[in-house]
Amino acid sequence: MFFKGKKEILVLGDSHARVFKEGGAEVPGYYFSVVDAGGATISGLKNPNSNSRALHQFKKALRWYFGKICVVTLGEVDTGFVIWYRAKKHGLKVDEVFEKTVSNYIDFIKTIPKHKHVILLSTPLPTIQDGQDWGEVAGLRKEVDTPLNERTKLTQALNARMQAFAESHGIHCINLDSVSLDEGGSVRKELLNSDPDDHHYDATAHLALIIPRLREALMDVESCKATARSD
Repeated sequence: MFFKGKKEILVLGDSHARVFKEGGAEVPGYYFSVVDAGGATISGLKNPNSNSRALHQFKKALRWYFGKICVVTLGEVDTGFVIWYRAKKHGLKVDEVFEKTVSNYIDFIKTIPKHKHVILLSTPLPTIQDGQDWGEVAGLRKEVDTPLNERTKLTQALNARMQAFAESHGIHCINLDSVSLDEGGSVRKELLNSDPDDHHYDATAHLALIIPRLREALMDVESCKATARSD
């Protein structure tokens, strides 16, 4: 791939960040370097021994990244499984675990050097249906029987909280919730993966939502409209 004269964008995220490796992930004048820690959770960001070793991977990438723009997308595993599992296992309220998750996410964003322009990409809404027990991911999450509508609402709550944080700290946020649901409150059919065992969005449809909004954010960055982050 030819990168001469293009600016690098570092993408940090879980397996959903892999969409930026697809052929349609193109923005004139830029190229993507993707660190996709499969299974990464916001909850595990403060655990250096987590299975995904996401924090280690992200810190290493940031240490060697000399560009100015960083896209971050995390949380699908948390709102779709971990928050509910931990609440059940430890006898905690879901809201309590949720607040800790939000706090962890914000703390991680604040570790990114302030001279980097952060662009937060919303957590994909859940696609694993109620009672679905086929597919690797569905099988791993079968211990949690939380209805799809509740998982969807929790994901929307996370995206809303992170958008509010972003807006108050001069950070760009691309929240796709409003354009990802149909009138019935379900993920739009065109976003669903053609493989019923794959919980990731269809890459082409996902990028069709991301790229135009990312271009707008990048135009703001280039025109220096982004304000400096504060603690």
